[in-house]
Amino acid sequence: MPDSILSVLSTLTYIFIFAIGLGLLGIVVLFIADISQTGDAVRRNYPVIGRFRGIFTELGEFFRQYFFAMDREEMPFNRAERDWVYRAAKGKDNTIAFGSTKNLTPSGTPIFVNCPFPTLSTDAAPTQPLIIGPYARKPYSAKSLFNISGMSFGALSTPAVRALSHGAKIAGCWMNTGEGAVSPYHLESGCDIVFQIGTAKYGVRNDDGSLSDERLKAVAGHDQIRMFEIKLSQGAKPGKGGILPGDKVTEEIAAVRGIPVGEDSISPNRHPEVNNIEELLDFIAHVREVTGKPTGIKAVVGAYGWLEELSEKIHARGVESAPDFFTLDSGDGGTGAAPMPLMDNVGLCLTESLPMVSDIFRRYGLRDRIRIIASGKRVTPSEVAWALCAGADFINSARGFMFSLGCIQALKCNKNTCPTGITTHNPRLQKGLDPEDKKAKVASYALNLVHEVETIAHSCGVDEPRQLGRKHVRIVQDDGRSVPLDELYPQPEVLAEHQ
Repeated sequence: MPDSILSVLSTLTYIFIFAIGLGLLGIVVLFIADISQTGDAVRRNYPVIGRFRGIFTELGEFFRQYFFAMDREEMPFNRAERDWVYRAAKGKDNTIAFGSTKNLTPSGTPIFVNCPFPTLSTDAAPTQPLIIGPYARKPYSAKSLFNISGMSFGALSTPAVRALSHGAKIAGCWMNTGEGAVSPYHLESGCDIVFQIGTAKYGVRNDDGSLSDERLKAVAGHDQIRMFEIKLSQGAKPGKGGILPGDKVTEEIAAVRGIPVGEDSISPNRHPEVNNIEELLDFIAHVREVTGKPTGIKAVVGAYGWLEELSEKIHARGVESAPDFFTLDSGDGGTGAAPMPLMDNVGLCLTESLPMVSDIFRRYGLRDRIRIIASGKRVTPSEVAWALCAGADFINSARGFMFSLGCIQALKCNKNTCPTGITTHNPRLQKGLDPEDKKAKVASYALNLVHEVETIAHSCGVDEPRQLGRKHVRIVQDDGRSVPLDELYPQPEVLAEHQ
């Protein structure tokens, strides 16, 4: 064997021996570190080997998603739901074969009531625009029943906001800014925008956190900002303000919001100037007067007696004083960061709160005055159709549109490490999200979802989705039988004094 080959083999042998020695040294160091520490009992009792528990725990959620979980069993969204959104966003065929994989027997499952004589395509009617804010100086004629829910610039990356903005323009739906104020990336497409006023008043605040009328007027000066939404509470964290970790507060985000760079941004848990129903109506009236545009509120409902008091106060002042819309969030709604006890246990889910809120407004003769926007885990056509049956005029979705951007449900929204570039400000990770490609997917998802909702509506024998009512859906009960939604929630008569 030539000397050169022997020399190479000898060198490789030394490297191999050195690597083994280094590895053994590393194991000895870890062994000593584990057996001498007191913070982790497993590592102290099982040095080195005990470290694998932490690794497997960290990776478990990813292994489950790809190798072990069935199509219909994951939370918060299962594979079947995510795959439907992915296909709709790509404009792919969304038909399936052989039979449904959805279990239709669990209590609470909605089953739509098909008509023996479904609506022919020649008789189908396009969904008509709906006027919001008839008493505002500039009412809004909203074209789409399905829209982009509040997601803040800061929680979302720049390319994500740009893709959503341009996708909304193509689809003809609105985009809610979330509480993080409006950025140039929201505005650049010319899409319709709902500006959310959170408890910290980002983008329209004075230095002390109070509302700045001057900045409010400046924001309202953008023609494409169609409405203002005063956020009282959010489904994922009722009673807790927004949370933006300091490593996400870049110079640009700080400038848009009007806050210090690099510091955790935690909003108050409510608007300090709103302590009761009278002050809430005063605040709504003030924003509507300053901006000239429809103004509503967003809340997740727990206690609901305040809604009846709100309705009484509206009639005492006059129906023009009512909020122009009520965005009703669900107790199982999502967010970038929230305490687990609030996310898991506080606030009613939409399945209970939506019929109830709609009925309260109907009983007080305000149902046509206050438009109801349903929000919270509405990502597929059946969920949107159910919301229309239950009493919604519009449906907002956040996570559905995140899936259309390519979200893989990594559950890292609050870590600035989002692998798809949607909720991170790491430039390397953002490169994976191309706004030009994603805007088409955003629009395709919105349009395909509405089309499928129309398909459900036509199967039920109505001409367009907003003609769906409670009689068109049945809800499975504990005994396996289904009951019409209009029997579970019969629509009330309008009180005589409010007719």
